[in-house]
Amino acid sequence: MPDSNASLYRQLPSIDKLLQLSDVQALVEKSGLHWVTENLRSMQEQARECIQQQGSLPSWHDNWGAKLVQNHDAMQESALKSVFNLTGTVLHTNLGRAVMAQSAMTAVSRVMSSPVTLEYSLDGATRGHRDRPLADLLCQLTGAEDACIVNNNAAAVLLLLATLAQGRQVIVSRGELVEIGGAFRVPDVMSQAGCQLVEVGTTNRTHLRDYEHAINENTALLMKVHTSNYSIEGFTAEVDGAQLAQLGQQYQLPTAIDLGSGSMVDMGKYGLPVEPMPHTYLAQGIDLVSISGDKLLGGPQAGIILGKKKWIEAIQKHPLKRALRADKMTLAALEATLQLYLTPEKLVSELPTLRWLTRDAEEIKTRAERILVPLQAFYGDNFIVEIEQCQSQIGSGSLPVDRLPSYAITFSPLEKHGYSLAQLAEHWRQSPQPVIGRLKEGKLWLDLRCLDDEHSLLQVLLS
Repeated sequence: MPDSNASLYRQLPSIDKLLQLSDVQALVEKSGLHWVTENLRSMQEQARECIQQQGSLPSWHDNWGAKLVQNHDAMQESALKSVFNLTGTVLHTNLGRAVMAQSAMTAVSRVMSSPVTLEYSLDGATRGHRDRPLADLLCQLTGAEDACIVNNNAAAVLLLLATLAQGRQVIVSRGELVEIGGAFRVPDVMSQAGCQLVEVGTTNRTHLRDYEHAINENTALLMKVHTSNYSIEGFTAEVDGAQLAQLGQQYQLPTAIDLGSGSMVDMGKYGLPVEPMPHTYLAQGIDLVSISGDKLLGGPQAGIILGKKKWIEAIQKHPLKRALRADKMTLAALEATLQLYLTPEKLVSELPTLRWLTRDAEEIKTRAERILVPLQAFYGDNFIVEIEQCQSQIGSGSLPVDRLPSYAITFSPLEKHGYSLAQLAEHWRQSPQPVIGRLKEGKLWLDLRCLDDEHSLLQVLLS
């Protein structure tokens, strides 16, 4: 060991000495002696490695207490940070999709802080079923005979297939074998459910006769998958719900539609592109429809299966249901969200997803004009800051072609200073409440469609 290193090792303070520091003592009061001691030992080891590898003491050697406090604060910081979603994608999968309504947040807080009647019947003091209250509400809203709730729509499809078609064939249009986020494919779900996929038709055209010709004694289910994350245009044809339901009845086979992001209301009434609703398919005679809870519905992550009572009862009895069931917090948030649909005239004001989707472009422009001047004053030496028209998207596989007119604040670098947009975006991502925009066409865009608190945004951007 070099003499210089030996001298450095001798400068490392003991644990007992470090415990006498005032800020360390304050942390002992806050987090306990065990946590503090273990982390001080870890810091000592880091210091020894620094001496061994670099021949020097660590940069924080003169202030062990401050470094320990910094480590403590970093460990206490949640990995799920609240962010400003200025990407222009309302239902952003990577940012948690739908934001909860206030009533949903209140409901979750209530069931977290007290025992609740999750599976307890007050009428008979007996065990109840956790899905029953929500199933009744869903039936009221959609006209379904019964309903089942699991933890997401992929789980709903898996459970549906495992119950109705395990070991047998499921007929699906080749043009509907979609891949959703994270390379999650419909054929893979079918395989995991123990089903045999039978593809019919072509990528762009599938006819009712294609389904009918594929039916045999091993057929268990006729299925459609709503292609919500892509669009085929031009020379196309598909089998509608009424046709599929009629064919299923003719051959005494159940029918199902994975609707994915299906909306619970007619989006056209709000001036938005129309998205298929479960009500429509159920009325056409489809036996089972599955939808997500955290997309256009505007609730928590959940999978909802709606349909005929006999099939729902079979699904509820499948062993997988227990593994895939929703917890009390999800059920509470979903119930509160669904209750908002009982008074549709209040939906826009109380459901954040619908409020942002229906926000008028001129309202967004007015907000942009309010915050433009301080941003120009703060960033004007290094960037050109402007208001520009843009197109927002719904996101999460909903209406992939349709766009919503919006406005954004854009930042373009002044070449003479050499400040990059990547550096600016990185700086904002490291803020206490990160700001997430999008880089496009040589500019950094902050689409203001989903912005409610412009004062807090300015505090972050002007710091």
